[in-house]
Amino acid sequence: MSALLWNLLSFVVALGVLVTVHEFGHFWVARKNGVLVKRFSIGFGKALFSWRDRQGTEFVIAAIPLGGYVRMLDERIDPVLPQFRDLAFNHKTVRQRMAIIAAGPGANFIFAIFLLWLMYLIGVPEVKPVLAGAAPQSIAYQAGVRPDEQILAINGRPVRDIRSANLLLVEQLGRPQIRLQLQQRQTLAERELVLDTRNWQFNPDQQSVFQSLGLKMLLPEATTTLAQIAPDSAAERAGLQAGDTVLAIDGETISEWSQLEQRIRNSAERELVLQISRAGELLELRAVPQLTTAADGFSQGLLGVVPQVSPWPEGLLYTQRYGILAAIGEGVAQTWQLTRLSFAMIGKLLTGDVSVKHLSGPISIAQGAGTTASIGLIAFLSFMALISVNLAVINLLPLPILDGGHLMYLVVELIRGKPVSERAQEIGFRFGALVLLMLMGIALLNDISRL
Repeated sequence: MSALLWNLLSFVVALGVLVTVHEFGHFWVARKNGVLVKRFSIGFGKALFSWRDRQGTEFVIAAIPLGGYVRMLDERIDPVLPQFRDLAFNHKTVRQRMAIIAAGPGANFIFAIFLLWLMYLIGVPEVKPVLAGAAPQSIAYQAGVRPDEQILAINGRPVRDIRSANLLLVEQLGRPQIRLQLQQRQTLAERELVLDTRNWQFNPDQQSVFQSLGLKMLLPEATTTLAQIAPDSAAERAGLQAGDTVLAIDGETISEWSQLEQRIRNSAERELVLQISRAGELLELRAVPQLTTAADGFSQGLLGVVPQVSPWPEGLLYTQRYGILAAIGEGVAQTWQLTRLSFAMIGKLLTGDVSVKHLSGPISIAQGAGTTASIGLIAFLSFMALISVNLAVINLLPLPILDGGHLMYLVVELIRGKPVSERAQEIGFRFGALVLLMLMGIALLNDISRL
């Protein structure tokens, strides 16, 4: 199966499930409050499949799988006979309507907790956040980061693994400093280190948050021995083979993969003399890296090789597994961390600490779905939990076209004792639609620029 088809299929499955959960939240609470649901649709556009239940609700699976909706009986939209007015959404109390609106995002939060609960029941492979040192002249280097220290906490919040360290560091964007609580692995001595992040620059399209700070994590290292040669690449044309070890380029000794990578990137369309070792024999080959354009728009060389990776350092890998009840608590804690991070990133977008260039749209989500589905069940469940939380948070934004906007109007109605005027609501919906379309357009353009 091609990568494009696999990404598309994974995207449809993930988004279809998450949208169904969201809309079911609205549907279930609406019925519990005596509202007649006329249609429950997954997707937009032409109906591919439809059926009705005994209560007259039409269930639809539509052609465009980019959302869904629940249509309820409402006198503001439909003519309603007097005997059916009690079934109309607009005839329910403000608190009932608020519960129905909030149930969609609420269902996504609950589903994220369920996914994380399931993950921790099965067992989640984790990596301890141990430092291998600091990149020269980086923020971490200037702070005095030393190798073989494990991160215990970031700004007072406990860190258990690399994944939680990554999320917590991203959350610190825009802050003038980051406090790290470290423990030396051999002596168990603890110390606190302060990173000066006033001039911190982070571009997630080009580097990890650890790299942006100069934090070198203790992980398997890429070696100068080649694991794969891309078909029809500059490496294949030069005669390179899997298992070759690059010893030197143009007479300069190569001892690390980063050296080889840097030389290739800076040598587009220039002939390089490679000294290699193949099955104990020394050979000299000539290669011309082809010219490509990187994600930042700059040109660079590409050889078309993948390095062999060294084994995992001892004691870093472990499996985090909980019992049935403890896994619920962990699911709640992880969902709260993802929620806090999502709201923090929205705030940083508004303050300019995070650029709109980093917004992602459906193409990036499809790629993420395909990649995680290829890795395995745990990775895919983790991805779905993240998107479920994001879907809930985005829907809670106070834009009138979203659930959060409806809740905002209902809060005003609860305070004033009367609804917001239809004129004001109409203006709000138009403004909300404009903002949402603008953000979706930016996200889509960002996706296309990353292809």
